[in-house]
This record gives sequence, C-alpha cells and structure tokens, in this order.
Amino acid sequence: MLKRLILAAAILMAATAAHAATLDSVRQKGFVACGVNVGLGGFSMPDSKGIWRGLDVDVCRAVAAAVFGDSGKVRYIPTTGTNRFAALQSGEVDILSRNTTLTFLRDVTIGLRMVMVNFYDGQGFLVSKTAKVSSLKDLAGGTICMLQGSTHELNLADWMKQHNIQFNIVLLDTTDVLIKTMLSNRCDAASSDSSNLASIRGAGVPNPDDFVILPDRISKEPLGPMVRKGDDQWLDVVRWSMMAMLEAEEQGVTSTNADQMLADSTNPTVQRLLGKSGDFGKQLGLDNAFALNIIKQVGNYSESYERNVGKGSSLKLDRGSNALWTNGGLMYPIPFR
Repeated sequence: MLKRLILAAAILMAATAAHAATLDSVRQKGFVACGVNVGLGGFSMPDSKGIWRGLDVDVCRAVAAAVFGDSGKVRYIPTTGTNRFAALQSGEVDILSRNTTLTFLRDVTIGLRMVMVNFYDGQGFLVSKTAKVSSLKDLAGGTICMLQGSTHELNLADWMKQHNIQFNIVLLDTTDVLIKTMLSNRCDAASSDSSNLASIRGAGVPNPDDFVILPDRISKEPLGPMVRKGDDQWLDVVRWSMMAMLEAEEQGVTSTNADQMLADSTNPTVQRLLGKSGDFGKQLGLDNAFALNIIKQVGNYSESYERNVGKGSSLKLDRGSNALWTNGGLMYPIPFR
C-alpha cells in the first residue's frame, strides 16, 4: 500500500512539473516567445518603427501582461506555413499565434492544442478586375496560387471533386512571394483566408481598386493560437487571457475605464474579472490582477479588433461572425465564475 502511495505521489509530482513547465520557463527567461506570421497586415506585421502589431500579436501581448504585468515582454519569431508547427513543437516558441486554422488532424496528431478561436474566417479568392470573372466557377482550367502548408490546398481539392472542375495549383512559401507571383500574372487568382486576401488587397498591392475578392467561400477557417499538448496550466493561461478580453467587451470594460470600473462597479462578474473578488489569477498561477493588466495595456477584444482589422484599420472588416453572441456573432466568453 505504501509503495502504491509513493508511486502515485511521484506520478502526481511529475505531472504537476510538466504542467508548469512552460509558465516557469517563460518567467525564467523573462519574455513570451511568440510565433507569428512573417508579415500579414492586421494580424502580425512590424510597423515602420519595427513594432509588431496585429490581432494575433495582441494575443501574445495579452499573455505577457497576464504573466509579467507588462505586455511588452514578448519576443516575436516570424514563422512560415511550413515551419510554424515545428517551431512550437521544438520549444522555439511558447505560443503559435499566426492565422492558423483548427482542424481535426492538427488537434489530435501533431502534439499541439488549439487554445480557442480568435477570428472566424473562410477561404476566398482574389482576382484582378481585368479577368472579368464573378465566381470561382468562371476560373475553370485556370491557375490558382496559394500558400504551402495551409489547409487551402485540401479545401480546393475537395471543392474540385465536388464540382468536377479542375484548376492548376501553384504552392508558394510566403505572402510576399504570393503577391509578386500574382502581380506577374502567373496566377489567375490567389486563394487564402479571406482576411489574408483583404490584407493583401488593402496594403500588399500597388492599386487595391484593381483587385476584387470573389463572393465564394469554400471552407470554414476558425483561426486561433496553439500551444504544446500536455501543459494544461499554460493552455489555461493563454485561453483565459483571451477570454478576459472577450468578457471585458461584454461587460463594457475598456482600456480607458478599467480603473474606474475596478473602483466603482458593483457587477459581481466585473469584480471577479478585474481581481477585486475571488482568486481567479492565483488559480492560474498568476496575479489576481492579470485580467486588469491585459485590459489596461492591450484592451478588450473589440478594441483590438477595431484598431487592427476593423473600422480603425486599413482592412476595415465588419465584425460579422466575430461579433459577440449578443450581437449575432460567434464570440461567446466562458463565464468568469
């Protein structure tokens, strides 16, 4: 009996150590290593001063604010569609926050876990207006360029089988190469997440008005960050950092009123969210003010969305499916209680 108890205790200690590995490692090195896109406007791209900005970047800034109380303690590691998973698997990055689609195979076979969706998207097609096409079927027999290592190749293969229409597929490494190939007229269309195409059209080509995104959407692309499998504490830290931004939007807490809400709000949910009551931070291994730090330094989800991809950005994307559930969207924060 004693031997069994000792063995059980050893297993529990080993599991606890494994679960705490990433959080401890991040604290020891003093920053969050964040795997991002090599450059995708609105999601992850350095500005003219070299400061990384975007919706995916804000996920890593939120985690840094939660762990350190400082959203600036992030090191950004550019990754491509082909090396992104290896970068996370190897420990080169702590979070992969890079317009990555959640799929069955990615969730169960490569040793990684999707945290949650931070942008609902769908695969679309960008064409030159001179092509004078109005739908994907009009491109039958043409050449479509897309990024290697994405879900888009299989999506299009399934669509071709279903509609008995064939395309020539050209696979490319990066968005920059995709744009250059498209501008050289080697492609009749570029295919990617619709948000990526909006970024390309808005900032990647010399004359945005020369291009149009077709109305066809041939897939569901739930995008979000990933972490390594088997580290539940780190998964919880990242997930609840993101949930805090959503809950803050739902409760009307913003970067500008967070301190006032902390002092004056009698809403029990707001009090728990901002650390005035309960020990929600401590249960994650963080300070109870973790969500307050996120909201003050990064903002709620609406603030992040609008400045990066919404009406305050060059992309000017409507919220659509990415609106809160209370506004007809799919964003539904899990309750803080």
